[in-house]
Amino acid sequence: MQLLWRLLAIVFLALALLGVVLPLLPTVPFVLLAAWCASRGWPALDAWLLGHPVYGPSIRDWRRGGVVSRRAKWMASFSMAIGAVVMQFASLPPAARIAGPLVMLATAIWLWCRPEQ
Repeated sequence: MQLLWRLLAIVFLALALLGVVLPLLPTVPFVLLAAWCASRGWPALDAWLLGHPVYGPSIRDWRRGGVVSRRAKWMASFSMAIGAVVMQFASLPPAARIAGPLVMLATAIWLWCRPEQ
């Protein structure tokens, strides 16, 4: 089972790294998932993630009751708004151009309902 948790942690970290360079792919949710998996099967990686200067505070806040900083909420909302606008000009089926922004709106509403620091 430990091998599975480690593999999942690596996959989620890889997705997080892609999210750093791809504008519509989130980074922090994948880092949170990687940390969650690491906490179950890779204590050294979990400790490294918790000590990371950029992502460590977000992981600790999330573990402290799903806390999301106001700055992170604004950044995520802004990114989703940009993504929703870009989707309107992309060659996507009409259903995708409607569903994508609706999912982003629902995500933003959920995010703003999370507790803050």
